[in-house]
Amino acid sequence: MDRRGFIGSAATSLALAGCASLPREALAPSAACLPRVTVAESRVIRRVAGLRPYRRAGFVVRTEALGTKRLVHNYGHGGSGITLSWGTSRLAADLGLAGSEGPVAVLGAGIMGLSTARLAQERGRKVTIYTAALPPETTSNIAGGQIKPALLYRGDAVDDAWRAQFAAALEYSWRRFQIMIGDDYGVRWVPTYQEGSGPARMPDNLVHAGQVDIPVDRSPFAGRAVRRFETMYVETGRYLRRMTQDVLTAGGAIEVRAFGSRAEIAGLPESVVFNCTGLGARELFGDDQLIPMRGQLAVLLPQPEIDYAYEFDDGYMFPRPDGLLLGGTYERGEERAETTPEAIARILAAHARINAAGCAS
Repeated sequence: MDRRGFIGSAATSLALAGCASLPREALAPSAACLPRVTVAESRVIRRVAGLRPYRRAGFVVRTEALGTKRLVHNYGHGGSGITLSWGTSRLAADLGLAGSEGPVAVLGAGIMGLSTARLAQERGRKVTIYTAALPPETTSNIAGGQIKPALLYRGDAVDDAWRAQFAAALEYSWRRFQIMIGDDYGVRWVPTYQEGSGPARMPDNLVHAGQVDIPVDRSPFAGRAVRRFETMYVETGRYLRRMTQDVLTAGGAIEVRAFGSRAEIAGLPESVVFNCTGLGARELFGDDQLIPMRGQLAVLLPQPEIDYAYEFDDGYMFPRPDGLLLGGTYERGEERAETTPEAIARILAAHARINAAGCAS
């Protein structure tokens, strides 16, 4: 199943920019040609794998009592952790901070933990992050960094209340990332090509800004009708380093500590605890709906001339200053965050085929 297949239906009223088909006469032949990714084993600079914390029923943002503490969950984002980080962290902060006071604890130093910590600090709270791993050893560091929901939920497994959370989270994240554009955080706009034409197959028109349809006879990818739209991408290593610095600069503390039980968490001095442990919530809090979804990436030497991204059923490519990310694996139930030679070979072969085709004439 492709990466779009895990997104269910959601309200399209989020749209901030209309989607339109570009008239054929507006597509000059020269606009149809793009520089090609040079795909070769000799250009691979690293091979990475991560485990997406996928839940059929989508992410969890809710509160419960843990002894005398307020425990707020914020986990289970599948392949949409970067995309929804500010939004669900804001929902979690609203739940956790209302009617409470004093320092707060955050479990996890990935994208959710750092975003939640920053939002709590912005509301005047002292924050301590407790984490078993620090960047660059978090799952978030493996993320491709595209601001666009993927591998998030199944439509028949969520209700209207969850959809409302999703809509609010997506909208806030979309706005928050826009004010972080630039080299400081490594966030930038990139034109992206997706296979198909007509209305977008995903319910996130919010991130399909400036969409146009390009017919097969004018396509930059021979034999494929495509839609082109604009969205943001995050250079995750740079972003997580800067977010960690922001937490510390604002007076936050980070303690490297692993928890083995709820009882250990109940012993923390803070009265409000945010659970941002991702896949770790399966063991720590007994959420057996969490399923690891392994993704493998082959990262190529940077090519500065590659200033676009693509995502097709047979593979996706995201350009970043630290390398070209080639992906396309969705291995459900794999427990080991390790690459396999067979999968990397398939990724390279698929992208070689994508980039071998010439421009439409």
